[in-house]
Amino acid sequence: MSEPTQAVYERQGFGQSLGIQGRIGLLIVDFVNGFADPVVFGGGNIPAAIARTVTVLEEARKRGWPVAHSRIVYADDGSDATVFSIKVPGMLTLTEDAPASAIVPELTPAAGELVVRKTNPSAFFGTGLAPWLTQKGVETLLVAGCTTSGCVRASVVDAMCHGFRPVVLSDCVGDRAIAPHEANLFDIAQKYGDVVPAERVLAL
Repeated sequence: MSEPTQAVYERQGFGQSLGIQGRIGLLIVDFVNGFADPVVFGGGNIPAAIARTVTVLEEARKRGWPVAHSRIVYADDGSDATVFSIKVPGMLTLTEDAPASAIVPELTPAAGELVVRKTNPSAFFGTGLAPWLTQKGVETLLVAGCTTSGCVRASVVDAMCHGFRPVVLSDCVGDRAIAPHEANLFDIAQKYGDVVPAERVLAL
C-alpha cells in the first residue's frame, strides 16, 4: 500500500511556512479580458478569482502596498514570438491594443502601479518587475491572477528565486480547469510559497 501523498511530503520536510515578513507587495498576474472570457483563454474559476481580487486590490491601495500587474503583449507583427507562443499560438493575438490583452476594467491599474508587459509565462522573466519590487522595499509578495498552473506558478517560482516570499492568495487565483488549479496550489505550497485565503492575510 502506497504512502499518502501529503505524508510523503511531510516526511521529507516539504511544505514549511514562509510567513509574512517586511513590506508587502501585490502582484496581479494576467487578469485580462482574454483570460476572463471562457471562449478565448478563460473558464473554470477565473471569474470568481477576479471578483475576489477586487477587494484585495482595494485593501492594498488603502494600506499603501506596492501593486504590480502583468499582461501578455506581443508585437503586432509577431516579431517577438517565443517558444511559449509556438506552444500556444493564440497568445500572439494578445497585442498592445487588442481588447483581449487589456486588464479587466474592475482591476484597472491606478497611477503609480507598475504594469509589466511580457511574452513568457513569468511576470519576472525579461521584465523590470524584480528591481521595481526591490526598490519599493518589498519582501513578501502576495500573488493573485491566472492561470494557477501557468503564469501564476511561473511567477511564484521566479519570485522565490529572486528572494521574495511568495504568498499565493488561494481564492484570488484561477484556472480554466479545476484539476490543474488544485494540483498546482498543492505543489506551490509544498515547494515555492505559502498558499492562504485572502481573508487570512488581510486580517494580519
